[in-house]
Amino acid sequence: MSWQSAGATDTGLVRERNEDRYWIDGQRGVFLVVDGVGGHAAGELAAQTAVDAIRRSMQSPGAAEERVRRAIAEANNRIFELAQARREHQGMACVLTLAVVEDGQVTIGHVGDSRLYLIWEGAIRKMTSDHSPVGEGEDAGEFTEREAMRHPRRNEVFRDVGSRRRAAEDEDFIEIRTCRFRPDAAILLCSDGLTDLLTSSQVREIVDRYDGDAALVAAELVDAANSAGGSDNVTALFVAGPEFRGRSAVTRPRSGTTRFRGARRALTGRTALLIYGLLLGMVLWVVTRGMR
Repeated sequence: MSWQSAGATDTGLVRERNEDRYWIDGQRGVFLVVDGVGGHAAGELAAQTAVDAIRRSMQSPGAAEERVRRAIAEANNRIFELAQARREHQGMACVLTLAVVEDGQVTIGHVGDSRLYLIWEGAIRKMTSDHSPVGEGEDAGEFTEREAMRHPRRNEVFRDVGSRRRAAEDEDFIEIRTCRFRPDAAILLCSDGLTDLLTSSQVREIVDRYDGDAALVAAELVDAANSAGGSDNVTALFVAGPEFRGRSAVTRPRSGTTRFRGARRALTGRTALLIYGLLLGMVLWVVTRGMR
């Protein structure tokens, strides 16, 4: 299955640096969003280190879940090693969502409060859990979506990549989810800079305008987050199956229809000239007979 994919990222309107990163390997069906933590330049370093480590690791063979777990663990330990080497980098880490699409299925590796949504038949579904106190409360129904978005502890997380050494199979580290990826479905990976400012229904409304241009959807999501306040770095990575179309996308007339309409207009024009000619001929005939 082929798909259209594109990402967009922005510093936002408040932050001085962009600590978000994303990576797309369309040929292998690998998609990644990373949100760095650590302040100063450390968050940027953590995020970029995760991207570099995962890019290298995902080239290795193996089943999708095995590769995902291994790649995230390698990123974790590389960030941890760099943090221990320099005092100003100590405590740096990141949160991330990694997706592998193959054989009609999405395998998701997830740590933290970035997210992956599945969009299908006009509905949007969050496929990852927020590893945060507020996120757990929202998933349990203790908070509505909007209440969670406004909660003062919204950005606290209890899972991250890089704060301590980890193994790929450690419990309470990597959340693995799988779901079917139908040709008429789409997925969205994003940082919390998007979901702290846009509800899932607002995200769906933008995705519903998709008409084949994945880059436009990603850019519109980022622009919408900035329009809503831009309080954090924001990243959106959109992947659409070959049969996915937004429900509110504008349908353009096909070239065949355009040619038909043009032919009809041309035919109408020729018919009008013929009628006008006949009428003019009749008038001239009547005038001529009257002059005899």
